[in-house]
Amino acid sequence: MTDALKRLSQEGVAIWLDDLSRKRITSGNLAELIDQQHVVGVTTNPTIFQKAISSGDGYEQQLADLAARKVTVEEAVRMITTADVRDAADILHPIFDATQGKDGRVSIEVDPRLAHNTRATVAEAKQLAWLVDRPNTLIKIPATEAGLPAISETIANGISVNVTLIFSLERYRKVMDAYMTGLEKAKERGLDLSKIHSVASFFVSRVDSEIDKRLDAIGTPEAKALRGKAAIANARLAYQAYEEVFGSDRWLDLDKAQANKQRPLWASTGVKDPAYKDTMYVEELVAPNTVNTMPEATLLAVEDHGEIRGNTIAGTYEQARAELDAIGQLGISYDEVVRLLEDEGVDKFESSWNDLLKSTEAELQRLAPSEG
Repeated sequence: MTDALKRLSQEGVAIWLDDLSRKRITSGNLAELIDQQHVVGVTTNPTIFQKAISSGDGYEQQLADLAARKVTVEEAVRMITTADVRDAADILHPIFDATQGKDGRVSIEVDPRLAHNTRATVAEAKQLAWLVDRPNTLIKIPATEAGLPAISETIANGISVNVTLIFSLERYRKVMDAYMTGLEKAKERGLDLSKIHSVASFFVSRVDSEIDKRLDAIGTPEAKALRGKAAIANARLAYQAYEEVFGSDRWLDLDKAQANKQRPLWASTGVKDPAYKDTMYVEELVAPNTVNTMPEATLLAVEDHGEIRGNTIAGTYEQARAELDAIGQLGISYDEVVRLLEDEGVDKFESSWNDLLKSTEAELQRLAPSEG
């Protein structure tokens, strides 16, 4: 065992767990990860909930009660998922207090079927914030074109947001702009900006998965030499954009009003290619004021054999740009890849949500009390 997780925290990287289930809550596992593995936050998504609830572990009684009340399957899913988020938020609340609201947070995503509907996304964000009713919740909104104005309006309502499914540098800049627009509106409405927080979830491993596939198809030595370079380069350039935007005159005005910077969050940091070191997307993306949300396997791998070498982003921007340029020169379109990944991301979460609805409906029918 190393003390890599402690060192990672000391470098300014908040360690969040990319998973949640009722068993993890009730068994004490989440509390243990907080106590021993430096975990200071939790992220969820429709896929995580679909896996957790489909396992059935710990959900039987609540499902039976919901079946007895004859609730709709949509209501049942929201009652179940918000219960887990509420309980996790309570466990993390001491960290929320200790960090003045920066960490100790749990994310819950709007219905992914609303990803291209601005008004419905804002309405759902308000409903989720009300349902969970915990100050340390982050409402997850996808960074689709329709999601951008929804982010601004949700922030303007004083609701803290985790912006998810960011793949491109251009979209990331629009996300930061949407956040600041929301803060400016919130300021006009007289809200306390110090209470509003946000993270921007910039996805990592999926970029390599798609670009590596294309590099393998090209098959030249030059192409093979660029395998495993794109995702880290992309994320490092995102951090450069973060530094620029949150060093701007526009931000300084908000900073004077006690606003909080929107931290970059490295998402999808579990390595998908077994040829790569399983801690790669943690070790190579260390920088102050960031979040790394890890699947448990990645978290434990970092604890066991992670090598934290200090800030691994500073001074890398020129190299990162050169690597992405080299990939482009081979005929791989960056814009096409990130557009594809966003579409696939929305589709994947929508598919998981639909699977969750189906499996929950089957359980409600199984547990429905006989008439009489």
